[in-house]
Amino acid sequence: MTDADGTAVRVAAAYRASREVPREGLAAWRAVVAEEAAPGPGRVLLDVGAGTGAFASAFHDWFGARVLAVEPDGAMRALIPAVPGGVVPLGGRAERLPLADASADAAWLGSVVHHIGDLAAAARELRRVLRPGAPVLIRNTFPGRCADDLRVRFFPETARSVDGYPSVDEVCTAFGAAGFRRTGLHSLPQRSAPTLAAYAAGLNREADSELRALTDPEYTAGLTRLHAAAAEAPHASAVSWMDLLVLR
Repeated sequence: MTDADGTAVRVAAAYRASREVPREGLAAWRAVVAEEAAPGPGRVLLDVGAGTGAFASAFHDWFGARVLAVEPDGAMRALIPAVPGGVVPLGGRAERLPLADASADAAWLGSVVHHIGDLAAAARELRRVLRPGAPVLIRNTFPGRCADDLRVRFFPETARSVDGYPSVDEVCTAFGAAGFRRTGLHSLPQRSAPTLAAYAAGLNREADSELRALTDPEYTAGLTRLHAAAAEAPHASAVSWMDLLVLR
């Protein structure tokens, strides 16, 4: 294994350890996905940019759906827990999906739209592989809507990175050209850790592009704010809010 491969594996493992939200903290997301996508046995859900497979595994366990987990990064993809007939890791990108036409019942894009180089091409691909009327569920942080994100709360300079992400309107425009229209926008809570102290202990700057973009003084100041808040409210849960944009 080359040094580059070793670094990719370490980053992927760090991402899984520090960035994945514990499943018990996703109750609100489970309920809304069930309502918007009606996943279940016999249904095929496409997870685009699946990372290390946290949501792909959750969707299969929660709903019994077959999940096609598309992830371009080989180190990330290797950590997706494959389940025969249940969770299928696949190499590929949003702009070039390894699926047949009209083969999926819903698509999930979790914290990935800001990594897609050509949103319009991705929208066209999703139109191709989704069955008529199937929803696209986009879980993301959007510019102007991130004040309740935990990282922005304690590391406010991370909003600079979010300002460069596609906005809700920009995503809707790109997908609108492929025939999708917005049918929902939900702001949902997720419990990232049982306490703020536990959240602080689990932070890994290497695994978080927004934290990596901070200067060292900015990161240190954020940690100071976070530790102070944890000391002031030792039993408070670490709850963050993100958006779920729904297109059909």
